[in-house]
Amino acid sequence: MSMKIATAHDITPDGTDYETVCRVIEMLTEEYQEQPSLEAIAARLRQSPTQLQKTFTRWAGLSPKAFLQAVTLDHAKRLLGDEGMPLLETSIELGLSGPGRLHDLFVTHEAMSPGEWKAKGDGLVMRYGFHPSPFGLALIFVTSRGLAGLAFADAGQERASFDDMARRWPNARFVEDSSATAPYAARVFNPSAWTGEQPLRVVLIGTDFQIRVWESLLKIPFGRAVTYKDVAGDIGQPKASRAVGAAIGRNPISFVVPCHRALGKGGTLTGYHWGLTRKRAILGWEAAQSEAV
Repeated sequence: MSMKIATAHDITPDGTDYETVCRVIEMLTEEYQEQPSLEAIAARLRQSPTQLQKTFTRWAGLSPKAFLQAVTLDHAKRLLGDEGMPLLETSIELGLSGPGRLHDLFVTHEAMSPGEWKAKGDGLVMRYGFHPSPFGLALIFVTSRGLAGLAFADAGQERASFDDMARRWPNARFVEDSSATAPYAARVFNPSAWTGEQPLRVVLIGTDFQIRVWESLLKIPFGRAVTYKDVAGDIGQPKASRAVGAAIGRNPISFVVPCHRALGKGGTLTGYHWGLTRKRAILGWEAAQSEAV
């Protein structure tokens, strides 16, 4: 496979590609507190966002957004670690809207390919275990690629909870292994463990539509909520609120992929796969955590 090597003679509307990339790096490094968008940077350089994205990624090996996140995380580690700044003050200092945005930078995710999803887990080893959590017994599934499932079980309903989750990947091989899932349980429900040094790796396994919905949920700030209609608009399907609701109900990674932050029309507290009482408890817990930082 041939690869085009960028040279300083590749011309853009405002100079060479090299000059463009240098200017973008300078902007992101010096203006990270403003969290400039790709569109804003492109407008200042008199380029299209698409072209700028391609140019920067080809030269730097990562997108402008990823570079900005790296710069932000670097400053976050310095402020939180070396200077001991509280989380909320750190978020404000970094130009983020709140601690939820900072937390989002510490969670990475990937989606399995359509082929892998269609295989329904064929060839996939799922390790699982039950662990206590602030919201009842948590059932956690992990693969070699990261956290793939998180469910809840009421007393005496452990088998039903497992069967409900296992049906999503009928061809997978399930191995009970609490030692493999315990570290995830310890991190997921402990805010003090939400750090950037070792991002929590999440694996999304679903249809293309479901994954777009779940990725939209990941954008909802900690301690906040949106409606199904908001999510539908975010994924470019403004009339698909009902389908969005169904996809939210199929979210396999509860709490981490925050389906509990999605509300019905008018902000009503609609159904939650693991019960409305648990949904209220999670929202209340998050609100308390937001006030504590």
